[in-house]
Amino acid sequence: MSRGVLGSGTAIAVLLLGCASHSDRTLPVRTALDQGNPRGALVLLNEHLGVKSDSDLPEKLVGDNALFVLDRASVQQSVANFDASRRDFEAADKAIDMLDLTRSAVDDIGKYIFSDSSGKYLAPPYEKLLINTLNMVNYLEKRDLSGARVEARRLTVMQNYLRDQLKETDNPILGLGGFLAGYSFEKDGNVDEALRYYDQALAFRGFWALKDSVRPLLAQGNYRSPRLNALASESSEAPPPASNDAELVVVVGYGRVPHKIAHRVPIGLALTYVSGAISPGDRAAANRLAAQGLVTWVNYPTLGEEQGGYAVPSCVLDGRAVPLEESVNVSEQARAGWKKIEGTVILSAITRMITRVAAGQIAQHATKDSAVGLLFSLGTQATLTVLDTPDTRSWETLPARVSVARLKVAPGEHRVSLDARGVHRRETVRLAAGEWQVISLMALR
Repeated sequence: MSRGVLGSGTAIAVLLLGCASHSDRTLPVRTALDQGNPRGALVLLNEHLGVKSDSDLPEKLVGDNALFVLDRASVQQSVANFDASRRDFEAADKAIDMLDLTRSAVDDIGKYIFSDSSGKYLAPPYEKLLINTLNMVNYLEKRDLSGARVEARRLTVMQNYLRDQLKETDNPILGLGGFLAGYSFEKDGNVDEALRYYDQALAFRGFWALKDSVRPLLAQGNYRSPRLNALASESSEAPPPASNDAELVVVVGYGRVPHKIAHRVPIGLALTYVSGAISPGDRAAANRLAAQGLVTWVNYPTLGEEQGGYAVPSCVLDGRAVPLEESVNVSEQARAGWKKIEGTVILSAITRMITRVAAGQIAQHATKDSAVGLLFSLGTQATLTVLDTPDTRSWETLPARVSVARLKVAPGEHRVSLDARGVHRRETVRLAAGEWQVISLMALR
């Protein structure tokens, strides 16, 4: 065999070795978080971004950079760098588009699940919802109601998309956003807008504890709905709030959602998954290639395991345990969203595999030298394999679960202790009559 042929083989090997997926590249970041080392995770994310410090943004938010900035926003929030987290969330929000999941776009979904790192990341709707929702936490931690209201308005655009385009009204992430947006407008004195958002939150079981806080607002505003009318007619065992009460809101996120991983299944099993959708021609071609031994496996992205979602977070206020209500199971929403498109993803993987192998066969027959033809065929298939590498990009530092509590307290000094997954936050706050504070913990391990 000639040196040129050997060189071609070496190049092919190098090409195949260079196919590490996004989730492979970010494994050290996840490992650092698992070890309770969020600042180490920040260092690694900065290296991916090519920047020197947490306060720097890359010159261009292209390719994976927008997603790295989004991951960094979550980690910044977890170490209470709220201003830096806010800036990262907003930069990522502008750079990341949403994956269109309407029926009219279903045939295009396959284009977005096989990509190289230069492709623009397209977020599923639940991720776009949570960018604005979690950024409201940053603003509320800083008592910046103006910024929180802006995020609430941006969130409304996404909420309307889910309701009007996707016909999806049962997603509890809408409730978390509604609660935080309602709180922002309530504390800013806009009662009707607050009631509008609280009405959204009360549609979900995880926010029923809000009823005693929302009920007194009904006498101050004009906005009504069937749900709020029913709330007004209910009796309450809770004492009416004192005029000099202060208030604490606690938000605890913990664990991490299942991230995308590259998945391999036998071609026969893959065909079974899409038996009702694949065309007869593609099925015949896939079976023919499998019978010839040319294809035995199909690669496509899927979701891995949730991290730490079954933990029980705790809140202690002035030495007394306070119950936290799980408001959102984000992992559940991630899996539900993925299930809607997984069939299309597998079908796309099969049809692209057929194209790849066919291109390799054509390449081999195009040359008379069988050795060179074989390597050229392998090179063609290797190149297409790189292009067909499953896109495992996702927001990997997103909490798996979120719990909340809204607490009336007497004016004065209060000690708050939050714990989840071995991560702790201790704060002493002093509140005057009528003052409020939002305190969060994001335990991303």
